[in-house]
Amino acid sequence: MLYVKNLHKSYQIGKKVYPVLKGINMSVAQGEFVAVMGPSGSGKSTLLNCISCYIPFEEGTITLGGTELKGLNEDGLAKIRNEKLGFVFQDFMLLDGLTVRENILVPRIIQGKVDTQAALLADQLMSLFGIDHIRSKYPADISGGERQRTAVARSLINNPLMILADEPTGNLDSKSSRTIIEAFENAKKQMHATILMVTHDSFSASFCDRVILLKDGIVYRQMERTQNRRAFHDQLLNAIKEMSGDAQ
Repeated sequence: MLYVKNLHKSYQIGKKVYPVLKGINMSVAQGEFVAVMGPSGSGKSTLLNCISCYIPFEEGTITLGGTELKGLNEDGLAKIRNEKLGFVFQDFMLLDGLTVRENILVPRIIQGKVDTQAALLADQLMSLFGIDHIRSKYPADISGGERQRTAVARSLINNPLMILADEPTGNLDSKSSRTIIEAFENAKKQMHATILMVTHDSFSASFCDRVILLKDGIVYRQMERTQNRRAFHDQLLNAIKEMSGDAQ
């Protein structure tokens, strides 16, 4: 599904160049729920921005669903973002003047494809994520958890190859965070969704199939969940402490 090979990305400030990603190699299989974790400055958000086609990279390849992203023109990149990727952001990015149902349909509205099939899928998504009862409400009138579940539903309306989630639980309390992770799990089980989530929260990451730990722009370690969630959470905490200890 997604293959990242030897990815390098740096930023230039004045005459000085700051390397951020230093040869990242990773992959995400179809139907997999993967988290990317790491300390501030490790390159998590930069990696996500490269995969989402929002920033260019200097070296390496990113292949999504058989399409290599490097070298695509602006129209090609826009097509990837609009049709092949679904996005969930920390601050929801809902439109205040639209209802929950209308917000879910926004990607189809942009494409001019609000047909019967899209309407039925929107209704199915609202039911799947337990937000059908607020379909006619506006973002200001619902909770943070309900807003984020709306955002997850919106990310699926185009049946994307992959959902990219950037700190989706970052602005939520523990109860709401759990409902968002459960929404991702439902999307994976019911819609065979493929999800790549950047997070600082080890609890949320412990629900994933696999966790990729980044440190100083490289893959420090990859961990696969082979035991129950609590045991995996303990493994994650130990790995994070080990990684922090190395940093010290």
